Amino acid sequence: MLGGWGFSHTKGWVFGYKLHIVSSSGSPVIVPLSADVTTANNIPDNQVYPELTSSNCLSSEIIKKVHYMVVADPGYDDRDLYESSLKIGFQLVCPVHRYRKTPEERLKLVDFYESPLGQVIYSKRSISIEPLIEHIKSTFRIDPVPARGYDRIRGIILLSVLLYQILVYYNCKMQKDSPRRTIKYLIGC
Repeated sequence: MLGGWGFSHTKGWVFGYKLHIVSSSGSPVIVPLSADVTTANNIPDNQVYPELTSSNCLSSEIIKKVHYMVVADPGYDDRDLYESSLKIGFQLVCPVHRYRKTPEERLKLVDFYESPLGQVIYSKRSISIEPLIEHIKSTFRIDPVPARGYDRIRGIILLSVLLYQILVYYNCKMQKDSPRRTIKYLIGC
């Protein structure tokens, strides 16, 4: 399977693969909690979300602590995802737009997203998930990924995420002051 062209609501047209990641957002250290990699051209974001937020990927202890799931782009704006998130125990927050004939149930989502609380919650992505992905890519030098083929690329990226998780855990156990800088130091960057 080859990577291909796909449209990202945040980056426009992209070629290759997409990293989908769920992370913490309220702590001093942003930690990846679950991740997957897809080709850019044929897997819509809303199809990846259920697996990333399932009990197979997130422990019940983590799910109990989550109130809001913030996602980066409108590709996750899907009624089924809002409903499944509520069943799990948290509210999905992503860009929702108001149109002339927007149904009443969607107007509630729009109102929350546009509210001061919704905007504060949504703004967390710019200080959590986006810098986390960039930090993982720069730390492990995986942009571009030094391989070809979906399975190899997926393996390299997911191993990078796992190693990042292990290094964050190590830093917490060793009570390091600057976890991000320490992670790069530990792997010799």
